[in-house]
Amino acid sequence: MHREYHKWYSKHLERDMELLVFGHAGRAVLMFPTRMARFYDYENWGIVNSLSDKIERGELQLFCVDSVDAESFYNQSVFPSVRIARHLQYERYLLDEVLPLMYQKGTSNWIETVGFSMGAYHAINLSLKYPQLFKKTVGISGRYDLTQSPNPFTDLMGGFRDELVYFNMPEQYLPNLQDVNLIASLKSMEIILAVGETDPFFESNNRLSQLLWEKGITNQLYKWDNDAHRPHYWRRMAPLYI
Repeated sequence: MHREYHKWYSKHLERDMELLVFGHAGRAVLMFPTRMARFYDYENWGIVNSLSDKIERGELQLFCVDSVDAESFYNQSVFPSVRIARHLQYERYLLDEVLPLMYQKGTSNWIETVGFSMGAYHAINLSLKYPQLFKKTVGISGRYDLTQSPNPFTDLMGGFRDELVYFNMPEQYLPNLQDVNLIASLKSMEIILAVGETDPFFESNNRLSQLLWEKGITNQLYKWDNDAHRPHYWRRMAPLYI
């Protein structure tokens, strides 16, 4: 399997960022790590290997990026407005630095976003905000409003609310979405959600799916037994949905 390591100084984040690329051709997949995990974890957990047949056939190219969650949503040492600002710097890093690499390396115009757990939030939120850039998005075991507190998880904004928080929580901004061009782009994108029936984020997935349907946006919601929120489940899910 073709594998590349990349590292460069991000002008948006003002620090070094790393990522791994797996594959030589096919659909380009922007793959987000789980909560405060690293860009190499999907390889270590066998999730990349679960996709090896598709990768080696030239059907998929995975771009496994790092996150800055420890500096943004999970940084309890700074005020919540600083957390969301750091997240938006990360978004610019993805759009202005990672996507050009994907265009350069990719052999098709197909780009999709994928994530598990916290990575699912990143994948879904980015693609719903910029659907004109993506053909498909997959969120597995994710929650889509980080201000909610499904037991045992907490509100990552600590009760703080402003416009920037609102426009980065899909469950909040979707009900009021009126932009016809944006909605048309969302309707042309494949949207897949998968979650365990006892996962604390189960209701978040149900709500997001329903909100999409209310806007006439087709989506697929797959419900798994138990909480299904572990790598051994994700190794089974990945080949089905990615």
